[in-house]
Amino acid sequence: MRVLRFTYAVAAYLLFFATFCYLVGFVGDLLVPKSIDTGPSAGTGPAFIVDLLLIALFGIQHSVMARRGFKDRLTRVLHPAIERSTYVLATVVVLWVLMAFWQPIPMVVWQVEAMWLSGVLWAVFALGWGVVFISTWLLNHFELFGLQQAWHDLRGTEPQLPRFREPAFYRLVRHPLYFGMVLAFWSIPTMTPGHLLFAGGMTVFILVGIRYEERDLLAALGAQYADYRSRVGMLVPGLGKVKG
Repeated sequence: MRVLRFTYAVAAYLLFFATFCYLVGFVGDLLVPKSIDTGPSAGTGPAFIVDLLLIALFGIQHSVMARRGFKDRLTRVLHPAIERSTYVLATVVVLWVLMAFWQPIPMVVWQVEAMWLSGVLWAVFALGWGVVFISTWLLNHFELFGLQQAWHDLRGTEPQLPRFREPAFYRLVRHPLYFGMVLAFWSIPTMTPGHLLFAGGMTVFILVGIRYEERDLLAALGAQYADYRSRVGMLVPGLGKVKG
């Protein structure tokens, strides 16, 4: 069973990596057969409703499954070593549902005509995704995606208890991974209503999700994280500090 659990974790990780690569193309309308602004559409009104429901589906799955109460219930059914991998796999499924059923609304809200400014926006777009990827490595990439838990299970060893650290980006903002996502979602030379809905909806989800995530971090880390919140901005350096 340990080998099966490890194989499951590796498969979930590889699927997520492939999905992440496709998501970059989906958001940027780059090198993928279907993106935010391409594909069939049922019309502006129905498309808006469908897209809003898809964003809500992602937000609900991502937030509910990350809560401690849900994790405790899930590990009554599944082995704890694959709890995180199951979360990762569920995220993959929901992302593919979102990307497959997304309805484009291909009108233009704004369009950057200047080539130099368009180039700057694409550079920021790439920077955002780069920050996301690097941020996963700054703490513990393999723990974040469930591989470390399955590896320790395979070997019959206990993982080390997590310790609080502030590496690189985390000295500037508390949530650099989310900061990178916001950069990538908004740094587009041609903004359509569909892309605007995606960027706005995901940004709202991120802001709401941070509130619940920080509540869990405070419960787990106590005074250390409370001090960190008072010193470091949330998504923008210097902004969003929480006193007390």
